[in-house]
Amino acid sequence: MLEPAYQADVVVVGAGIAGLAAAQRLTSAGVTTTVLEAAHAVGGRMATEKIDGFRLDRIGQLLSTAHPELRSTPGLEGLALLPFAPGVLLHSEGRHHFAGAPASVRSARGALHAVRALASAPRSMPAPRRTVNPPDGPAAAPRTRAGAPLGTAVDQARLGAALARLAHTPAERLLARPELPAARALAARGLPARAIDGFLRPLLAALLYDPDLTTSSRCADLALRAFAGGRLALPEGGAEALPEHMARSLPPGTVRTGVRVTSVATNAVTTAEHGVIRCRAVLVATDARAAAELLPGLRVPDFHPVTVVHHTTDEPTSTGAALLLDADRGGPVAHTAQVSLVDPSRAPAGRTLVSSTVLGPPPADLDTAVRIHLARLYGTPTTRWETLAVHHTPEAVPAMRPPHDPRRPVRLLAGLYVCGDHRDTSTPQGALHSGHRASAAILSDLGAGRPMHTAEPAATAHAA
Repeated sequence: MLEPAYQADVVVVGAGIAGLAAAQRLTSAGVTTTVLEAAHAVGGRMATEKIDGFRLDRIGQLLSTAHPELRSTPGLEGLALLPFAPGVLLHSEGRHHFAGAPASVRSARGALHAVRALASAPRSMPAPRRTVNPPDGPAAAPRTRAGAPLGTAVDQARLGAALARLAHTPAERLLARPELPAARALAARGLPARAIDGFLRPLLAALLYDPDLTTSSRCADLALRAFAGGRLALPEGGAEALPEHMARSLPPGTVRTGVRVTSVATNAVTTAEHGVIRCRAVLVATDARAAAELLPGLRVPDFHPVTVVHHTTDEPTSTGAALLLDADRGGPVAHTAQVSLVDPSRAPAGRTLVSSTVLGPPPADLDTAVRIHLARLYGTPTTRWETLAVHHTPEAVPAMRPPHDPRRPVRLLAGLYVCGDHRDTSTPQGALHSGHRASAAILSDLGAGRPMHTAEPAATAHAA
């Protein structure tokens, strides 16, 4: 029998959420698609480890219910997004403070009235005053102070109005703003210094995984826009639930795991296990470093390292299902949460799962430093907490320092494309959007009848 000219219309290299999003759009348009994944499971960095009935995310990036990509991506219709408590919980000088734009706000004027009303009500909650005995000895009693890290009532009203305006500003308008590092942009916008340092800086660090806020101010604005317009949330069942939902909705046999691609051309990919697979177009949808190995000349960005420490305890703390941020930056933990109170499927009955994120290089004695910090943040002893896992990912999140183009080209040559969070914004939503842009480019080229088989090796591709 004669070997067919093409074994698939499009081969997608990588089964992360960018590649799966592209495959969804391609198969929906009737384009035969094969997704090849070197690992034995889909999802890439959106991985969840299972230990003794716990579900432990490797990175645990935060999602927003306001982001359109999570609503418009085929295959995610059945995914349950479980929200944290509204806003965030700030820990500052021994007290807890709720912060965030009211969910009912629909306009900047409404924000002004709503936040003024909130500012006139009690806005802080003392941390529990139980004795804390961290591993290196007893801690001082939590300090208390008047006010909140958001500043005065007028400061809070100004901040709430600014967030509401941001929630209603089109994304394209935000992308057209002058670009600065996020830290410098915040200081230049006339917002109260106390609200910037006590709320916006720790919030953006959690959303961008960038403790120094070197990220492009445009990308920071997009993150704040999503926060102001929705709720922070987690996928039910762990981060892996998102790619697994997408993979299951593809036609059977579309995704092949355990297949390592060693080289790509515009009309074929070469694999270590199955030789050459011929096609009409190739989409490289791996992480930035793996993509550069297949596409010489592709720029590899810097990365933000992330460490996630998972503990369990049999007694939940009084912070509930809130995302807890350290406004004082008094230890290695940037943000933490009792995630099993947000998503009960992540822990066995009767146990509480506490997941904490450390940004940047971790300290030498990580577990001890984290336990001491968590004892202050939660106001409860942590010496009896059990450490379940420590996940350190040196190249967790691509950096987005200015100048940063969140719409970097996805078409390299006729027949050769690339997508991923490194071509958009370094978020799950950015990865999905990048996959959608790549599939649109492929469909446009296939429909236009452009030559899709120049037989050029990938080494000739020119990529930014």
